[in-house]
Amino acid sequence: MQKKILNILQYIFFLALGLFLLWWTTKNLSPEEVGHLKELLKEANYVLVIPAMVMLLLSHYSRAIRWKILMDPLNIRPSMPNTFFAVMLGYFFNLFVPRLGEVMKCTILARYEKTPVDKVIGTMVAERACDVVSLATVIFLTVVLQINIVGEYASEELRKLFLDTSGNFNFNKLFIALSVIAAFILLFVFFLKRFSHIKPIQKINAIIKGIWQGLTSIRYIKKKGAFIFHSVFIWLMYLLSIRVGFFALESVSHLGMKPSLSVLSFGSIAMIITQGGIGAYQLAVQKTMTLYGISEVNGLAFGWLIWAVQTIMILVCGILSLLLLPVFNRKKNEAVPSHTQ
Repeated sequence: MQKKILNILQYIFFLALGLFLLWWTTKNLSPEEVGHLKELLKEANYVLVIPAMVMLLLSHYSRAIRWKILMDPLNIRPSMPNTFFAVMLGYFFNLFVPRLGEVMKCTILARYEKTPVDKVIGTMVAERACDVVSLATVIFLTVVLQINIVGEYASEELRKLFLDTSGNFNFNKLFIALSVIAAFILLFVFFLKRFSHIKPIQKINAIIKGIWQGLTSIRYIKKKGAFIFHSVFIWLMYLLSIRVGFFALESVSHLGMKPSLSVLSFGSIAMIITQGGIGAYQLAVQKTMTLYGISEVNGLAFGWLIWAVQTIMILVCGILSLLLLPVFNRKKNEAVPSHTQ
């Protein structure tokens, strides 16, 4: 009962956070700007959104193939349709309850393929660990390739933190900041070791251990080349879907691959913060676009557009997957020849 209450409170908290961030994105907009925002979304070329949806679908299909590659060393070889349906339902359930999607996609695949749930969950941990590394790589490339834009913005924010009232660099502020970070890391490690018997700490330790085991388990993969290819292809499709999405909104259609990379980086982080990224994604895209001279209204319009594309596609594909799963597996079972007389 207590766990159920905690889950409900967690759901309410993240939903409230998303709604708060939605309000935050528009709180400084005048009535005229709000009207302009609605007009931008109304006049967007939604036909050009279709290729972006196709690219996202290809990335999800590629993710299903990569998941099969991860399961192969465990002698788990599910059918491609069931694997793809499970992946889409994972995204679908994550829209409503944080982390429910990971559990559901493993449970669904185990049910229809008659495989052990614990083994399937183990592959999910490896997949998530790979995604963490991939996102870190994307963020690194974003900063390195745009040091004059993203790097300068970060530097300016840091300067604000570490300059004194006269505009001179304050080493005391830097020393304090580094000391606080070091103390936080040491305290974090201390708590993990000292209170390892407490359930919340055990969960944190399990997450850290799981990510490490997931990364190290990749060495057992037989098709390493295919695994790397699909890992790159997934994020490439994410990137291109944003680039193509720019064409749907005239005010941002001139933007190229580098802004797309920035939206991918900061937007991906935002998707983790709230359920389905609601509020957080729009805010992240809005602020990111200002780095490229795009007004907050136009940036927010694009944030809403690309978020809606992803969300609608997941809702539609999730519902279709729910309907097609039993149909496909009934036909599959009927196709198996009977050995009984």
